[in-house]
Amino acid sequence: MSQTSIERLREYLAQLPPQSQALLMREFERALERGQDTAVATLVLEQLRKIVRKSEAEEALPPRTDDLSRLLFQVLEPFLVEAGTPVRAGQIRRSSLQPIWQWLGRDGASAKVNEFEAALARMPADSAGQVEALAQKLQAVAADAIFELTGPGGGDKSRALARVGPPNVIEDLYSIGAVLQVRDAIATLNEKLPRTLRAFGDPQIASVTSALNIPALQTPQMLPFALSIVVQRMTAPWQIIRLAVKIAASDDEIRVAATPYGIAVTMALHDLSCVAAILRMDIKRGHFDNVAGNLKTLHDGVRGLRTELDLRNDSAWGKQLTSIRADISNALQSEIDSVPGRVRRILRQRPEKDIPPGARIDSTEVEETVALIDFVATCRNYASELAINEVTLRTYSDLQQYVERSTEQLVQSLRAADHKVRTYRQQQVQAAIRFCQVLFGDDYASLMSRAAENALTGERKSSRAG
Repeated sequence: MSQTSIERLREYLAQLPPQSQALLMREFERALERGQDTAVATLVLEQLRKIVRKSEAEEALPPRTDDLSRLLFQVLEPFLVEAGTPVRAGQIRRSSLQPIWQWLGRDGASAKVNEFEAALARMPADSAGQVEALAQKLQAVAADAIFELTGPGGGDKSRALARVGPPNVIEDLYSIGAVLQVRDAIATLNEKLPRTLRAFGDPQIASVTSALNIPALQTPQMLPFALSIVVQRMTAPWQIIRLAVKIAASDDEIRVAATPYGIAVTMALHDLSCVAAILRMDIKRGHFDNVAGNLKTLHDGVRGLRTELDLRNDSAWGKQLTSIRADISNALQSEIDSVPGRVRRILRQRPEKDIPPGARIDSTEVEETVALIDFVATCRNYASELAINEVTLRTYSDLQQYVERSTEQLVQSLRAADHKVRTYRQQQVQAAIRFCQVLFGDDYASLMSRAAENALTGERKSSRAG
């Protein structure tokens, strides 16, 4: 979806009453849990949450009684991933929150939950401080209940865990309890970190290392969550590996992996793999709006890991990086190979007898092909690191030669075209000029456009670039 469409969607959602927004959020959350319409639900939920968070920040109003679960889980927001997204260390499935909330209200801490709901309902509208205090108490109670359930025990606890939810919910349960338990340390880290980390050199690494020096966040369980907060502030998330290299005082992967911060490399590889999966899906669906950004992210990340870490080809990290490069290369190469055929299908100069009356060029197909040509042009910038150098350069060169030659031939054909096929020939020329605009720039496209106009009016002027 384009940026303009997203802005229109956000404007529409912002005009809805708060009750309607809350209802929509609940319905789309349930759709995600069921695995239905995940793409649409994820997009709408993302916009709704932005609107709700902005409204709450501006008005500083306490949550409603039916938002007690949101009050409990608000500290988890930076770590939540939507349904269908692979989960790494430092992340929690959003779909796990609802069954855990239901378990707390049913078995885990039902008396306390009822008590907190009643307390929240009695609070006046201007009691933000009391709401925050209530949230901290609720989070502490929930953490205690989770640790009591997940602690050592026998068969009874296994049956109790089964009542919480399916295995993926159980996987998130302990992490949720751990994050709730160190909510104050997370708040302190958020305050210490810069809002944005545009660069991540030695000064920034020293600053972040100091901010991370909170004992509660240095445990194997919590360090990935702390690093996830840092990653979200970075304009180049792959650079989180520099923390691990700095701590290890070496770029050797064995020494890096031996430190607790080695998890940063695993996180960076996982995140690059997710970007690669998104890229493959966008290409498969013909959505090219975000391809350039994702290609740059992948190119910079792959190059960064290859140059800043001494990775062995046969190690787990080395194999994972090789797999990511191969996946990207296969996805890109397959699509790149298809572009010349689409261009030839549109520009092929068929004999007039083979053009049926009323034949037209599909404008949607033309714009899709323009996007694909632009895609090939974009791939040139990142071809070498993503192992698509040869196919990209060859395809782009073939496209330039074919489109230039075909455009000139089509312009010439306008001079003698029969009136029955002239409309079709004109549409071919217009498509060719659109392709020229991407391949050669606006000046050349304008030149060919004037040549086409002259051909239609019978003027014998050269259609070649001067």
